[in-house]
Order: sequence, then structure tokens, then C-alpha cells
Amino acid sequence: MEGVQKPQGSVVIIGAGTQGRRLAHMWSSRGGTVRLVDLQEQQLEDGLKYVEQLRADATDHEGDWGRIETSQPASLQSTLKDSWLVVELAPESTIIASNSSSYGIFEILEGMSLKNNKRVMSAHCSIEIMGHKDSDPKLIALVLEQCKEHGFSPFYVRENSIGYIYNRIWAAIKRETLLTLSEGVATPKEIDAIFKDVLKTPKGPCEQMDVVGLDVVLDIENHYAESRSGIPTEPRDYLRRMIQGGSLGVKNGRGFYDYEDQNK
Repeated sequence: MEGVQKPQGSVVIIGAGTQGRRLAHMWSSRGGTVRLVDLQEQQLEDGLKYVEQLRADATDHEGDWGRIETSQPASLQSTLKDSWLVVELAPESTIIASNSSSYGIFEILEGMSLKNNKRVMSAHCSIEIMGHKDSDPKLIALVLEQCKEHGFSPFYVRENSIGYIYNRIWAAIKRETLLTLSEGVATPKEIDAIFKDVLKTPKGPCEQMDVVGLDVVLDIENHYAESRSGIPTEPRDYLRRMIQGGSLGVKNGRGFYDYEDQNK
């Protein structure tokens, strides 16, 4: 790519949770080093096991897998020294990519003054790449290119967009699902059944919200409501009642469905 050299060095991922460990797997799939950072040692151990399982299942993988090194925030300064991409924090010569699913980089940077804001962008799951008004277009193109080389299917978000592309469409589905439930039109089981039957998806919207966590879904809905006019209140009210009744989804064993037996 003219004007931008192919990156050398490691990819650093801050956070070894569900998304962090998936990103570690993908960014190490072409032989590059990934440094996975988390405060909790158990998260790091679980993250490595997860990556090892994905690698064992990848029967069609060609080439060598890259190293995955783990560390805790106390050694972050040395971890960042040779990085070319960090999700989400880095020295001034590194591209900083936020992995937030609902807050765009233009919102995160609001009111901040950075020395190198041209190197900052959103890269949600390395699939949706979105810059801001001062992002360097060459670096956006570089990250898109590198995501493709590492097995992702990235899409460029051309304008500032809360929720990027997929999540703002998914937000509309969630919102209408919750509105349908609040009006008593159908049950969660019926909504999921018709959704899966028509679109042939493995999970329906109620099942997917349970996996995400209903408290997280409510936080995201509140953010949309704060940022846009015309968002109906009924879906958020419905979620609040569920949460107040102790339903958070898969993580606490009860949401739209009962998962207590699965969690034992």
C-alpha cells in the first residue's frame, strides 16, 4: 500500500473475555504474535484454552500459528513496545482500535485532546472499521487490508454511526421484539420460532438477548435513546421489569428462558 508499510510487530489485545480471545485466535492465524492482557489470571488461562480448542478444530488451516503471550496490566508498558495494533490502548506510534460494540470512536474522543488522533479508529471485532473526522484514510485502509489477511471479513463504515452497520440493524430487531412482547402479541418462544423458521438462524432474538445479558441490552438501548429522538420507551420499560424481577439472561440462569439446569 503506497505510503504505508506493511506492519511489523505484535497485536496487543486488552481483555481476554469472549471477544478478546476470539480476536487473539484470528490475529494469530497467520503467524503473527498476539499479546493478550487481562487483570485476571483465570481469564488469561481460559482464553488460551479457548484458542487452543479453536486451533485443534481448524482442520483446513494452512501455515503456522502465531504465538500468544499473556500478561497482566502491570507489565503493559513493555508489552506495548513493539505493537502495531492495540485494542484498545497504545503508545503514540501505534494504531488504537476501540472494540466497543455500541459507542463509536467519535463519541469516545468527544472532549479529548490527543497528540495522534489520526491513528485512532473503531474496529468492532475486526469486522466493522470506522474512523472519525481526523482518522488517517491510509491507516483505515491498512487495517481493512490486514483484517482480510487474517481471515476476517471487514466492512468499512463510511460515516459516523452509533451501532456501526450490523448492530444498529440488530438494535431495530431487538427493539421491535421487546415492543411485540410488551404488547402481548406473542411469547418469546413464538417470536424465536418464527424468526428462526423464516431466516434460518440458529437462535431467535430473545435467545440472543439472553446470551448478551438483559442488563447489557438495556444499557445499549439507553445509549441509543440518549443519542436519538423518537426511540420508544416501552422496550426499555419491559427490560427494566425483567431485570428488577431477577432475569438477566444466561449468566444468572434466568432470562426469557430458564437456564438454571444448564448452569449447574
